[in-house]
Amino acid sequence: MPRKSTYPTSTDQSSLCLQYLRRCGGSARLCQIKFSLGVIQSLVNQKKVKITNTGAGFFIELEDAK
Repeated sequence: MPRKSTYPTSTDQSSLCLQYLRRCGGSARLCQIKFSLGVIQSLVNQKKVKITNTGAGFFIELEDAK
């Protein structure tokens, strides 16, 4: 019988990252979140989030948050 992995998959991490951003009001400083670059890149590729440079740092924000 195959064992279930105890490590979270990237889809789990992606949904956790989206939940975190929703709780933070739709955006957060990129340097302060603790998700891997792979998770962030997959969300950018899916066009669910975008990265913006405000001059005071990089922010990750939800695409649908205006």
